[in-house]
Amino acid sequence: MSMPVPQSSVRVVTFQIDGRDYSGREDETIIEVARENRIPIPSLCYLEGLSVWGGCRLCLVELVGSNRLVAACSTRVAEDMQILTDTERLRHYRRTIVELLFAERNHICSVCVSNGHCELQDLAQRCGVDHVQVPYRHASYRVDASHEMFRLDHNRCVLCTRCVRVCDEIEGAHTWDVMGRGSDCLVITDMHQPWGQSETCTSCGKCVHACPTGALVKQGTSVGEMTKDLHFLPYITRRRHIR
Repeated sequence: MSMPVPQSSVRVVTFQIDGRDYSGREDETIIEVARENRIPIPSLCYLEGLSVWGGCRLCLVELVGSNRLVAACSTRVAEDMQILTDTERLRHYRRTIVELLFAERNHICSVCVSNGHCELQDLAQRCGVDHVQVPYRHASYRVDASHEMFRLDHNRCVLCTRCVRVCDEIEGAHTWDVMGRGSDCLVITDMHQPWGQSETCTSCGKCVHACPTGALVKQGTSVGEMTKDLHFLPYITRRRHIR
């Protein structure tokens, strides 16, 4: 993660996004400027109000004059930068990433409580993913229904770590963490204890609402019923800065 720029030295820079001129503060990232100007850049792990993770790589963009793709969530705008957000190369990368996410776990939308309210599902539609060309892993993951209010389904987790960050940075409990390596990674509570036995969980539900898929949901929800509200995150973050 890049170091913050002191506010006293922040200046405004001008640059181009998809051939159009824009301006922004030099401490802003490409994705922040893009969303301020309603320029669509897909992402799963990025969420306003949380620290940058940069893990999903869906927000990759091209910079004119460079062969290297950069993550829009962690790259700051700079003077005379020329950014491309929608090229054939990027569409190919994003489509492949979404396919790999579907193949890695068991995202069966027709029986998911977040069907129709899922960010991964929305991304698949936007990226034109109507089938998966890579082999499915068909790995079986457990469902933790030990919490009286919420449920964790590892089969639908995309390891975006939103739950980890919102619990740590907003709620201050740090109940969630990540265990393992590669495709065997799992989000866990309290050193891999069942969620219902957690001594640190405050049952606030912030992790559930931050989750982009049907991995974290309320108990008792059926197909298509689970909707999530993310408006509390930027509000809480702004109030903390005001203090």
